[in-house]
Amino acid sequence: MIRVLLVDDHAVMRAGFRMILEATGEIDVVGEAGTGAEAIAAASALQPDVICMDVQMPDMDGIDATRR
Repeated sequence: MIRVLLVDDHAVMRAGFRMILEATGEIDVVGEAGTGAEAIAAASALQPDVICMDVQMPDMDGIDATRR
């Protein structure tokens, strides 16, 4: 299983991506985050294989969050 963390400030987008990814049967969405700061904490705690990161978020954009 590929472990994925979804990061987007819109819950509907995260839900849609989760539904699509988990339907493959080969991907496990291990967590979700709605802000860059939450993404950093979740990535550290969950150690996903892949992070699907939104680039434009209000508090910290995905590029800054990825750098950190």
